[in-house]
Amino acid sequence: MKWSLMGLAALCVLPLSAAAQKSTADGIAEYRAMLQDGNPAELFEARGEGLWKQARGPKNVSLEKCDLGKGPGVVKGAFVELPRYFADTQRVQDLESRLLTCMETQQGFNAAEIAKTPFGAGEQKTLESLVAFISAESRDMTFNLPQSHSQEKLAYEVGKRLFYLRGGPYDFSCASCHGEDGKRVRLQDLPNLTKNPGAGNGFGAWPAYRVSSGELWSMQRRLNDCYRQQRFPFPGFASDATIALGVYMGVNGKGGVSTAPALKR
Repeated sequence: MKWSLMGLAALCVLPLSAAAQKSTADGIAEYRAMLQDGNPAELFEARGEGLWKQARGPKNVSLEKCDLGKGPGVVKGAFVELPRYFADTQRVQDLESRLLTCMETQQGFNAAEIAKTPFGAGEQKTLESLVAFISAESRDMTFNLPQSHSQEKLAYEVGKRLFYLRGGPYDFSCASCHGEDGKRVRLQDLPNLTKNPGAGNGFGAWPAYRVSSGELWSMQRRLNDCYRQQRFPFPGFASDATIALGVYMGVNGKGGVSTAPALKR
């Protein structure tokens, strides 16, 4: 058992030779290219657009006046500038937490109850479709997260500390797998999220449709699964911790191109 744990911990820290890495990366790229034309995320995008315009909730109104940072109702270009500070909530918010705010204040939903709902169920399914639609409206645009407000700068520093925080039974951190170039887990190349191009490519691909689970995953769900793999307690949905990690990755990926919603294994 001791040897197996050591082997597991080493999975994401062994560098590949240049030739082997290129071969593996090319093979996975070809696999994704074959599937991309029929990316099921398009179904989530279409549903999300309908939900954005549909009158729903106790107040029976749509989300078309929701301000995602570019002004009420403006969707295009919003995704590549999130997370960011919002004056009305006096906090830094990512796409999912901002949508929760709009669903509560404009439509009358209970944001706390939605945050406690398991992924893929109830209004969490609504959020998945909404983030697919909104992110798709910024596809091929470059990330440019603002860092002008003091809370945005603070969130970046908090995210950086969380990224390098080690703990759990394997003494892992986010940086254990995503802190330098040339790492992989099994056949999967691991992007270096501390700089471009890794930060832009990694952060810029979520939300994404996961072929292995048959579901669309938001960044919040992706981070939740990272904590699971580290054997850490799950973070709260739309918590300050997960938002800060999003700020750290997004700022590091400035200038990278959004490919979301992408296709993942």
